[in-house]
Amino acid sequence: MSIEKVKTYFSQYGMAGRIREFSVSSATVELAAQALDCQPCRIAKTLSFLADGRPILIVAAGDAKIDNPKYKAQFGTKAKMLAPQEAEALVGHAVGGVCPFAVNEGVAVYLDESLRRFDTVFPACGSGNSAIELSIPELERYSNYTAWIDVCKGWREG
Repeated sequence: MSIEKVKTYFSQYGMAGRIREFSVSSATVELAAQALDCQPCRIAKTLSFLADGRPILIVAAGDAKIDNPKYKAQFGTKAKMLAPQEAEALVGHAVGGVCPFAVNEGVAVYLDESLRRFDTVFPACGSGNSAIELSIPELERYSNYTAWIDVCKGWREG
């Protein structure tokens, strides 16, 4: 199971105990915010796309939405989210639990600027009922990210 891969990944850093599992679903931004009793914008949602034939993940704030022109300028192609079955096969996590930790080889992770306004955020941990609270430097370290990018809209207005 995907959450077990993430627990194993975090255990090498002594952080597996920080993973929270819920008796309710946290598979959407709204459900995760309810489970964590936090603002939806602090949920670090991980979106999966195909760019140049390879899977990429974009971690963004819960209130941010992909801006298609910005995405195309960044990646040179139209934003095409992976279908649920593709996400699990290519990334290694099922939709609802997609996260930037313990992903399949060759998956590039990008962090969106929408996250930088928070001290800590809550990404999922491989299942539709899990999360971990990480500082932005921790998110950078444990996601093995490629780069910070600016491909979202809707969050600056709020």
